[in-house]
Parts: sequence; structure tokens; C-alpha cells
Amino acid sequence: MKELIELFLVFAQIGATTFGGGYAMLPILQREIVEKRHWSTEDELMDYYAIGQCTPGIIAVNTATFIGYRQFGILGGIIGTLGVVFPSIVIITVIALFLTNFAELAIVKHAFAGIRVCVCVLILDSVVKLGRKSIVDNRCVIIFLVILALSMLTPLSPALLVILAGIAGFLLKPDTNKKGAKNA
Repeated sequence: MKELIELFLVFAQIGATTFGGGYAMLPILQREIVEKRHWSTEDELMDYYAIGQCTPGIIAVNTATFIGYRQFGILGGIIGTLGVVFPSIVIITVIALFLTNFAELAIVKHAFAGIRVCVCVLILDSVVKLGRKSIVDNRCVIIFLVILALSMLTPLSPALLVILAGIAGFLLKPDTNKKGAKNA
């Protein structure tokens, strides 16, 4: 029970401090889930994040569900999900009560502009960290550049891009049989 409460509180903290959506949550996930609690490896977190991006729903919720499920089964998945959405429900309810009265104030507009800039920095930080771990050889560089071009120049769905990247990774995989034959 203690572990489930910790799971809820960790994801509630992540949900309460993550502004800007699932991408902005990645550095916090890396710190809390991988570095502090060792509930996941860096590679597993990237896999959960990629799957969370391709499946219906919000990336943050999907990722919390996957991590909770991996740690504590079905109940963990439910608790992780509830933890990450609880702060949003509370915050959105409070904002809905008051924002309509204050949305046009200059200070509120400037605050949101600052938050948007911060979210961009957090996303860039996550991209750089993930890139260092993911782009490890020429094959990965090729996949990265092709998917980057497709995402910037076409209206293709991110889910389709993830599927295409997976297919490319499979098709361009190193031929371990040739290496094994040379060493034999």
C-alpha cells in the first residue's frame, strides 16, 4: 500500500508541475522515475513515451499508466493514471472559475508567454537528452533525418511517423549473422 501511495504522489507531483503537455514532462520523468526511483531504465522510459505517443489519449497519462502497470500491475496502472490527472482536474476547475475574469489582464498574458518559453526550453532539453541516447550510429542518424524531414515537411501523423521509424529500424538493423560468421 505504501508503494501505491508513493506512486500516486510521484505522478501527482509530476502532473502538478508539468506545464505544456507530455513533452514538457519528460525531464521530470527522467529525474523522478529513472534517476531517483529506478522504476524504469532510460530506454524503457523512451519506449513507454513512444508507445504513449502512438496510442489514443494524452502522452502523460499513457506513460504514467505504463510505468504504474510495470511497477505494480493493473492497480499500479490505475493509480499512476489517477495521480497524473488529479492535479490537472483540480487546477482546471480553479482556473475555469477565475480565468474568464482575468484572461485579458496584461500580467496574465505575459505570464502565459513566459510559461510558453519555458516549456519550449524543457522540450528542447528533453530532445537533446533523448537524442544523445537514441542516435547512436549511422543507421539511427539516417532514420532521425528522414523522420525529421517528414515531420517538418509533410502533414503525416506522429503515430504514422513512429510506425515508419520502427519499420526503418527493423529494415536497417545491423546484420548480426555476418558479424557472427566473421568471428567464427
